[in-house]
Amino acid sequence: MNSVTPRVPALSLNTATVREQWNLAQMIEACARHGIPGISPWRDKLAELGATRAAAMIRANGLTVTGLCRGGMFPAATAGQRQAAIEDNLRAIDDAATLGAKCLVLVCGGLPPGSRDLEGARAMVRDGIAAILGHARAAGVPLAIEPLHPMYAADRCCINTLAQALSLCDEIDPHRTPIREGAHSAVLGVAVDAYHVWWDPELDRSLERAGADRLLAYHICDWLVETRDLLLDRGMLGDGVIDLRRLGQRVRAAGYQGFDEVEILSRHWWSVDPDVVLGTIRERHPACVV
Repeated sequence: MNSVTPRVPALSLNTATVREQWNLAQMIEACARHGIPGISPWRDKLAELGATRAAAMIRANGLTVTGLCRGGMFPAATAGQRQAAIEDNLRAIDDAATLGAKCLVLVCGGLPPGSRDLEGARAMVRDGIAAILGHARAAGVPLAIEPLHPMYAADRCCINTLAQALSLCDEIDPHRTPIREGAHSAVLGVAVDAYHVWWDPELDRSLERAGADRLLAYHICDWLVETRDLLLDRGMLGDGVIDLRRLGQRVRAAGYQGFDEVEILSRHWWSVDPDVVLGTIRERHPACVV
């Protein structure tokens, strides 16, 4: 019997990985130069270049936009602030549409300043996503809720497990509405980030529940033991304790067919020559996913 070599999933660079070294134009050029076919910009870098100009550069370099980071941040102390967050998300959807992004990633937000009402914050997230869902579908941009590790519940994201994110999807979009007629993706789904979900004993059950239509993005980095900073000390592929090979297999077995998007927020890697960073990612990626 002939053996078949498994296909290495396509690689994408989340621009947070080299955000301190390069602007977006440099990142686009470097992805093409390093043979990385996908890119996922953050909105601060996108604003510097402009969505229309960035889209033209990305197309000219033959890249796929695997996502736009980030929308969300819905909870706020006042109705006016919550409406401002909704309006900001509508603008993010428009930028994602201009880029042809596979999704807009939602980091949903934590407790409003001075609040201890976690359930209230989660209700604000639900209402905020519901308020922008119609605009997202009209623009052809799926929304990907990214659950963050529970250590971020207070300040960054009160949606902390994949099961919780999927329950939010089911509440807001119970019929798994496709982004357009006949499309593979639902208008509302999830972004699975290795850093945030690797520990979850219910992960396989949640991945199966999500299915191909709700699995919109897959982000990878590693978890370092003796983490020096809970936000800005994420590990290069293979340097930590996450079994990225096995995790990738589990995500794909659940139906995900997209890119492996490398997102490493790290003061250490921000101090390294960015061409070395991209070269290391290219070198490490196959061993982590095949």
